[in-house]
Amino acid sequence: MRRADRLFELVQLVRGRRLSTGDFLAERLAVSVRTVYRDVSDLQAQGVPIEGEAGVGYRMRAGYDLPPLMFGAEEAKALVASVRLAQPRLDPELAQRAEAALSKIVAVLPAPARAAAESLALYAPVPAFDAATREHLLTLRHAAESRAKLRLRYVDLQGRASVRVVRPLGCFLWDAAWTLAAWCELRKDFRNFRVDRIASIKPTGARFRDEPGRTLADLCRIEEGRAGQRAAQ
Repeated sequence: MRRADRLFELVQLVRGRRLSTGDFLAERLAVSVRTVYRDVSDLQAQGVPIEGEAGVGYRMRAGYDLPPLMFGAEEAKALVASVRLAQPRLDPELAQRAEAALSKIVAVLPAPARAAAESLALYAPVPAFDAATREHLLTLRHAAESRAKLRLRYVDLQGRASVRVVRPLGCFLWDAAWTLAAWCELRKDFRNFRVDRIASIKPTGARFRDEPGRTLADLCRIEEGRAGQRAAQ
């Protein structure tokens, strides 16, 4: 990677995270940590408002932005492919926004890149999920983003019905199914619910705040620990 490209990528990485350590940046850029420190110092000297220090981490000062970017033909095709594959799997609102964003990008591409993007022979014409699942996905996503508790009527794979009050934490796509990761107030533990098994969703009117031991980060750590144990067996 050319140094100019590396510096540009470094800025993009720092912009996209609250805090980026030297080790993280070095791994992503395939360089040494010392090179990262030198590159950050050079960018700071050129007026790029990167805050932080070696050994702690870096972040971009609020309000900083880069000029509009241009995509090459292969990058444009990758964007089109991503949107085409994602749309049938997203909730209706996100699918519409993805199409709108792609249209704006394609409209300002140079003619060769636009032609390459529009001629991409890759399609996903059949909806991956039924309308009810996609509508549930929209409700669950909004609830997770706004920290709103929900009451679910759920039917498991054995046909057993239950009613759960949950704290929705995030939605995950596993090829053939979306699942909701949540903290279950009934079980006092994390639970995963298949979205296509949710019979109904009702807001409780209550909000929740992140509490130690009940967050998505906590769930991810638990799952990583379980995966490590299985790998060690």
